[in-house]
Amino acid sequence: MSGPSRPPGGTPRELRVCEVVKTLDAGGVEVLLVERLRRAPRVNKDYTVVCLQASTGELIDRLRASGIAVVDLSPDPRPLVYARLVRVVRRLAPDVLNVHSPTPAAALWLSARLTPRRPVLVSTVHYCRRPTTVRFRRLTAAASMALDYLTRRLDDRTVAVSSQVARSPSVRGARRLLTRVHGVDVAEQRSWALRSGIVRRRFDVPEGAFLVVCVANFRPEKNHALLIRAAATVLAERDDAVFLLAGDGPLREDVVREIERRGLRDRVRVLGRVRQARRLVAAADLLVLSSHYEGLPVVVMEALAAGVPVVSTDVGGIPELVSSGWNGILTQPESPDALAAGILRAMEPAVHRRLRSGAAASAETVEMAGTAEWFESLYEELAQTARRV
Repeated sequence: MSGPSRPPGGTPRELRVCEVVKTLDAGGVEVLLVERLRRAPRVNKDYTVVCLQASTGELIDRLRASGIAVVDLSPDPRPLVYARLVRVVRRLAPDVLNVHSPTPAAALWLSARLTPRRPVLVSTVHYCRRPTTVRFRRLTAAASMALDYLTRRLDDRTVAVSSQVARSPSVRGARRLLTRVHGVDVAEQRSWALRSGIVRRRFDVPEGAFLVVCVANFRPEKNHALLIRAAATVLAERDDAVFLLAGDGPLREDVVREIERRGLRDRVRVLGRVRQARRLVAAADLLVLSSHYEGLPVVVMEALAAGVPVVSTDVGGIPELVSSGWNGILTQPESPDALAAGILRAMEPAVHRRLRSGAAASAETVEMAGTAEWFESLYEELAQTARRV
């Protein structure tokens, strides 16, 4: 494995790092990457982020404001975008290449292996492959898993973002697997929690209301139908509760129609995509998730960082962050009655105070600064090993 050269003076030249992500929209993978890079020490390092698509400029602006170069391939025709991705990465000639999405990794790994001066290859895996009973989806899932396996075999390091991901088929084939829970900017979330009144007024939350927030794109895995059924039960018992749902996606209009059908429109509001939704999370009294399955949701980290308790279905990597009865309540998946009971329990004044205290105490476990330093050390270690080969 070739690596960065050392000039005659003995000081290693700047390490070039390229991070590739499929999109730079307001999703969990993207937020984790952006927040980590914004806090990376970047001593003797030059970072470039390459994204295949970005529907908004919010995250691109945050990266560039931090001095990180961004190559946005959104204008490229979709059929040609992967060929363009390969050319861009070859031109950048990074020393370390970290890819955060499986399809770009598959496109890049063979090309990277064939370059005369190949980079160190890292995959950061944020997802778990999920079983399906639909025949077509079973076939496509099997093909994707086979591609994942081949890609993992070519990794110099594979990083899973949670213990659950590390146990999943998504990392099968990895020869050098590491696990690192990422995190968020705790100080920023705490700051927004102190200014929660400003955010609540912006979204017309009535004075004295108990604000329940869900930040999740309207996709099948997020199971908003379950949340609406639970919300109906909660609202029948608590007239001070207000639900705000932030996000976008193909099922958004279906959710809006169900809210209207149940006559909940005044107390369950769909906000659509909210810029910097972490501020809304920090202003909440409770964060709620109703998912069928999850990896390790960034929004849960944002809630805990702000001292906001979490009520969620007991799925995916969420139990790695939420301890039922301490900083939140975990409920049986697929049960609207269980989710409603969890929300109502968390709204009880004494319980809510205890959960808030637990959430605040667990904030340090989701601090991003440690992860930024961890990746810096990993890149240095891999580069040093490459130099010796």
